[in-house]
Amino acid sequence: MAKAEKSVAIAELKSEFEGSSAAVLTEYRGLTVAQLKQLRVSLGGNAKFAVAKNTLTKIAANNAGITALDDLFQGPTAIAFVKGDVVEAAKGLRDFAKANPLLVIKGGVVDGKSMTPDEITKLADLESREVLLAKLAGALKAKQSQAAATFAALPTTMARLAEALRAKREEAGE
Repeated sequence: MAKAEKSVAIAELKSEFEGSSAAVLTEYRGLTVAQLKQLRVSLGGNAKFAVAKNTLTKIAANNAGITALDDLFQGPTAIAFVKGDVVEAAKGLRDFAKANPLLVIKGGVVDGKSMTPDEITKLADLESREVLLAKLAGALKAKQSQAAATFAALPTTMARLAEALRAKREEAGE
């Protein structure tokens, strides 16, 4: 690879690192081209799965300000650059790794924080962003309903209390 090609490759990888919310490094040794294609399809629009030279990727990551991955650039390494939902991409990688044990998740970085393979697996166990937002909306609606019921009960309680007080005064006055 000529020096100009290397510079272009580093610039492209750097822009991928900078434009991604997460990057997950994997070892793909032993996977066929068809299996890699299947992995790319399973990741969908959430992530871009790329195979690149370790030295170029390491330089690009360092240029992008990511140094936490330096120890992971050993052996055949492929990177999943996540632009969409990190949880969905982690699920895709985890599920593919279960079906194809030759894919090994080495680690990654999510929003600038270094992640171990176990942490990425835990991230994959989370529910998707949409489900979590729906649960939050449901909880907020429930709290609003409880508050409305409480506010509606106050005038009724006050009316009953006033009526009981009036009745007690009438009994005392008789």
